[in-house]
Amino acid sequence: MKAGLLRLADYLGSSYWFVPTIMAIGAVLLAIGMVTLDAAVGSSWMGGYAWVYASHPDGARQVLSSVGGSMITVAGTVFSVTIAAVVYASGQYGPRLLTNFMRDRGNQVTLGTFIATFLYCLLVLRTIRSAEESGGYGFVPNLALLVGVLLALCSIAVLIFFIHHVPSKIHINSVIEDVGDRLLRGIDDRFPRFIGEAPDDHAATADKLPATFRDHASPAVGADRFVVKAKDTGYIQFLDDETVMRVAQENELVLRLQYQPGDFVHVGRALVEAWPPGRCDDKCADALRDAVAIGSRRSALQDLRFLVDELVEIAARALSPGVNDPFTAVTCLDWLSAALSDLAGRSLPSHLRVDDDGALRVIAHPVTFASLMDRSFGALAQYCAPDMVAALRYLNALGEVSLDCDEPDRLATIRSYADKLEELANEGLKGFNLRRVRDRADELRAALAEPDYKRRLRDGTAWLAGTA
Repeated sequence: MKAGLLRLADYLGSSYWFVPTIMAIGAVLLAIGMVTLDAAVGSSWMGGYAWVYASHPDGARQVLSSVGGSMITVAGTVFSVTIAAVVYASGQYGPRLLTNFMRDRGNQVTLGTFIATFLYCLLVLRTIRSAEESGGYGFVPNLALLVGVLLALCSIAVLIFFIHHVPSKIHINSVIEDVGDRLLRGIDDRFPRFIGEAPDDHAATADKLPATFRDHASPAVGADRFVVKAKDTGYIQFLDDETVMRVAQENELVLRLQYQPGDFVHVGRALVEAWPPGRCDDKCADALRDAVAIGSRRSALQDLRFLVDELVEIAARALSPGVNDPFTAVTCLDWLSAALSDLAGRSLPSHLRVDDDGALRVIAHPVTFASLMDRSFGALAQYCAPDMVAALRYLNALGEVSLDCDEPDRLATIRSYADKLEELANEGLKGFNLRRVRDRADELRAALAEPDYKRRLRDGTAWLAGTA
C-alpha cells in the first residue's frame, strides 16, 4: 500500500494537471464563499473607504469579463511557452530529463493561477443581477469583485515571475544543478538508512545463509525456495523496506530480493525468493508484491543510478560531435565528483540485513562505491578521452573524489579509472593534447601512491588551480 501511494504521489508531482486542478477547485470554493459573504454583509461597508466603491451591475460585468477573458488568453500562451520549453529541453539535454521539467512547481503554479483566476471570475460573473433582470432587486457582489481584481494583480505578478523563470530553468547550469542536488540529497537520505540493520559479525551471519541461496547449491537444494513472481512489467520505482522486513519477521522468513529500484522486471519473473518455502503463503506473497511499485519509467525516488545516468547523459550529449560543448561536460563532472566524494566517506551497507534480534532476514542488492563509479566515470571515460578539456577535468574529478576516500580498495578503483582514461586518450588524442593528459594522469597516480596523498593533491597547483 505504501509503495503504491508513494508511486502515485510521485506521478502527481510530475504532472501538469494536478496542481492546476487543486487551484481551480480552490477558486470555485473561494467564489462560492465570497458571494455568500457578499449576500450576508452587503456593500454598505465600502462607503468608509475612499479607495474602494460599490460598482453597478454593468461595470462589475465589464471588470470581471475583462479579467476572465485576459486570464484564459494568457493561460493559453503560458501553456504554449511551457510546452515549447519542455520540448526544447528534452531534445537538447535528453528525454529522461522531461520529468524534471514537468515536476517544476513554478510552471504548475503559474498555469494554475491563470486558470483559477479565470474560473473565479466566471463564477462570480454569473451571480451579478441588475434590478431590471431580477424584478426590482439587483445584486452586485462587490467584495467578491474586489477579490477578483486582487487575483488579477497576483496573476500579473506571477506572469512576471514566469517570464524570468522559464529561461533560467532551462539554462544548462540550472538543469545540472537540479539533478546534482537531488543526487546529493538522495545519498544523504539513503546512507546509512537500509532495510533492517547491518550484522555486527558479517562472516558469522554469512555462515547462516540458507543453503538454497548459496552459490554452489545442488539443483535439489537450490529448488527449496518459494518464488514470488512479479505481477507487472516495468521499472521498479519504489521498494517499501519496512514492509519487506515486517513480512520476513512475521513469517520467520529469509528473503532474497532479485531486483533493486531502477531495474526492469518482466511479468512472471522472480521478484522475491523466500525460505523456508512452507512459511510463505499466498497472503505473504501478495504483501511482498504490494511492497514493490512498478511503473513505465524510472524514478528518482530510490534510484540513485537514475540521477547519475541523467548527468552522464547530459555530459555525453555535450561531448558528441554535433554539439561539441566540453564545458557542459565539465559541469557534470563537477557534480558527479561531489556526489562520489560524499559517497566515498560513507559506510555502505552489507547485502545481508538482520532484524532487531540479529536474525538474518533480507538479502538485498546494495549500492556500492565501485558500481556508482562504473556508472558515472566508467560510462563517461569513452566520451571524455578524445577531448583534452574534458579529459583533464575527468582526472581532476578523480582527484577530488580521492580526497574523501580512506579505504585502499576504493583508491584502487579511482586509480583504475585514471588508467582507463589514459588508455582511451592514447587512441583519441595526439601531440600536445595527449601529453597534457598523460602528465595529469601521472600526477594523479604518483600522488595516490603516497601515504599522504591528500596533502599532495591539496598542495598541487594542478588541483588547486582547477581545470584545463
